[in-house]
Amino acid sequence: MGLLQFLKSQFLCHLIMCYVFLVSGLIVNLIQICTLPLWLVSKQLARKINIRLAYCIASQMVAALEWWSGTECTLYTDPKSYPLYGKENAVVILNHSFEIDFLCGWTFCERFGVLGSSKVLAKKELAYVPVIGWMWYFLEIVFCKRKWEEDRTTVAQSLQKLRDYPENYWKFLLYCEGTRFTPKKHQFSMQVAESKGLPKLKYHLLPRTKGFYVTVQNLRGTAAAIYDSTLNFRNNEVPTLLGILNGKKYHADLYVRRIPLESVPEDEAECAAWLHKLYQEKDGFQEQYAQTGRFPGPIVSPPRRPWSLINWLFWSCVVLYPLGLLIAQLLSSGAVLTIAAAVVVCSAVSMGMRWMIGQTEIDKSSNYGIKATALNNN
Repeated sequence: MGLLQFLKSQFLCHLIMCYVFLVSGLIVNLIQICTLPLWLVSKQLARKINIRLAYCIASQMVAALEWWSGTECTLYTDPKSYPLYGKENAVVILNHSFEIDFLCGWTFCERFGVLGSSKVLAKKELAYVPVIGWMWYFLEIVFCKRKWEEDRTTVAQSLQKLRDYPENYWKFLLYCEGTRFTPKKHQFSMQVAESKGLPKLKYHLLPRTKGFYVTVQNLRGTAAAIYDSTLNFRNNEVPTLLGILNGKKYHADLYVRRIPLESVPEDEAECAAWLHKLYQEKDGFQEQYAQTGRFPGPIVSPPRRPWSLINWLFWSCVVLYPLGLLIAQLLSSGAVLTIAAAVVVCSAVSMGMRWMIGQTEIDKSSNYGIKATALNNN
């Protein structure tokens, strides 16, 4: 292990990174709150400001992936579609099998210049997570209760509001499977597939067609295409956020197909059949990857941009300089009680960050998808 890698694995480095992310994130959240009156005067200006404020937070996580851990991201796609990425609104479908799949998705958003404006479809519980959840609120993303009777109206209304969005965006993190893949959920999902006469999937859960149908219907005329994205990692690695924090390097491969939105049927039953067929094809891509170690098609590698690193360094200077002065004063004062209080604050920061990371861990994922009543709502 080299010296740099040794330093990356040290708790002190992790604590500093967590401190920078949490404190800068809370500062950005506070600035976002200050933009609330602006929404009454100019909604479009408020949106543009919040896009850039959101970038200040999200790009720090991208910088951790790209610059801290050095994770490589390879894109397999049609060269004819490549020039359109980042130049149009799109619905991005991504398989949900890894703890950092969203982060790899964000990396490609960053490389095509749409990270700050990208949208998600997230569970309601994430709205209460500081920094990320609060950031998403000001980006007008949709928080779902996973109660279809309520979510149908909420999703439709929220998507309609995006029709006049001032910048290109990717409706991202659209996990049609509804929950992260686990062996237990997969077993149950395939039992449901058998009961419904649907072809079984090896690498995915059955997609949830109702949410997809509502999303597509409400974005017709606004989004130009669907980006069908399938993610995998080389050498059968199972990456984690803690691994990224420890500076571990992974290699992600992402296969993206651009599908014009008008090719998706408008009839709900036909749309559901189309989505099931899409997931059968995605399963085939994963099977090919398992056998050959690559996805079909040529490799097109979008270069890393320096802005996420610059943003990360900027916020590090902003929040670490006053912290350094405070620590120096504490040590020079020799006040035991004050030093103890500082230790408690540092511990709280560490625990808070560990809790946020825990929200992404596979073994702590929800049981959504286990119950038959939920799956039968497709």
